[in-house]
Amino acid sequence: MSGHSKWATIKHKKAATDAKRGKIFTKIIRELTIAARTGGADPITNPRLRTAILSAKSENMPNDNIERAIQRGTGTLEGETLDEVTFEGYGPGGVGVLVQVVTNNRNRIVSEVRHMFSKNGGNMAENGAVGWMFHRKGDIIVPKEAADEEKMMSIVLDAGAEDLRDDGSAWEVTTPPEAFEKVREALLAAGITPATAEVAFVPQNYVKLSGAQAQQMMRMVETLEDHDDVQHVYANFDIDEKEMQAAVAS
Repeated sequence: MSGHSKWATIKHKKAATDAKRGKIFTKIIRELTIAARTGGADPITNPRLRTAILSAKSENMPNDNIERAIQRGTGTLEGETLDEVTFEGYGPGGVGVLVQVVTNNRNRIVSEVRHMFSKNGGNMAENGAVGWMFHRKGDIIVPKEAADEEKMMSIVLDAGAEDLRDDGSAWEVTTPPEAFEKVREALLAAGITPATAEVAFVPQNYVKLSGAQAQQMMRMVETLEDHDDVQHVYANFDIDEKEMQAAVAS
């Protein structure tokens, strides 16, 4: 069972405030800029940029914002210098955590991420200590009410998915990175809108947490994700969905 898919479903159901939307826009703009810088401005030949544009459009970001972010990435429009960094560490109970960051101040973010780990019962680790616990996969979360198992199975497997898992209130679809867009498009064509869809670091196995450790873990994830420079947090925890919701509400 995947803690990631439960957490994604809970986040999707939480009401988005104007402040939160502004934060989402900031993160997407930085992803667009980095994607264009590393792979070029053509989404046809740059899968990462193509995915970032889809994310931007799903949040109703204006086309002008998207274009400016891409132009800053390619250098045709002046902008701040951004670095992309991945931090590794451990959360409560030995949970493996990957934190992807896009920042204009590498020294500052190292200190701040270390503080967020230690404040919530975790610690930073050396590069490579945690990364091996995860595989790069397409990861698509679909609310249970959107479709039954038989319909999901026929759509995603025909489109090239590796696996479909029942994770309580959601279906979790994993794909090879190269099949991600085809599977996502097949779901949309069938009238099924995912709660989240991204090429992500998916854990190979999970650490079951409960009680105080579960609450600490949720606080760590929320604190990290709320930081302006943090793009993604991946962790191999498994927490009961009701306990997760209670931790978020407290």
